[in-house]
Amino acid sequence: MIPSEKQIREMHRQAAPTREAFESVWTHCRIVWAIASQLLPPDVDGDLVRAGCLLHDIGVHRLAPDDPYVRHGILGDELLRDLGLPDALCRFCSHHTGVGITAADVREQGLPMPVADYLAETPEERLVMYADKYHSKSTPPSFVTSDTFTAAVSRFGADKPARFTALTREFGEPNLTSLSRDFGHSVR
Repeated sequence: MIPSEKQIREMHRQAAPTREAFESVWTHCRIVWAIASQLLPPDVDGDLVRAGCLLHDIGVHRLAPDDPYVRHGILGDELLRDLGLPDALCRFCSHHTGVGITAADVREQGLPMPVADYLAETPEERLVMYADKYHSKSTPPSFVTSDTFTAAVSRFGADKPARFTALTREFGEPNLTSLSRDFGHSVR
């Protein structure tokens, strides 16, 4: 079962530690859905992508002040499992970070998470992961161009820009100008 947008919004509201946290994460998730909806291929399950976009960052609400941000994905996966949601939805949380995290990345970078592969495997997972790269919850929030993201992700390994380029070939690039206008966030 895929929850409705209203049900997902309520999950965020209940998980969020503050109203400000709710607004920041919920707005970002809605923007990621707006990006993904521009790029949605006809053979990809749009309802599943919508739910994945709206749920992917719910784990941010569970981060403790001293938690490294990279943990938000596994925390979101745990939260959704605790709510009884199916694996297909939980994986959007734990498998969207960067352009995928491998077990080797976890070991080599000393990431504070169980050693495993956290790679987007289905077209729906890949689209959610990819769309997420085009928006940042930074202060102030902003849209991120392909060039900006490619430069930033290269610090995590020589293979990371190539992974992003492959996603760009698969899905194309969103119209950030219209999204910037619609949401009032700048493009960097």
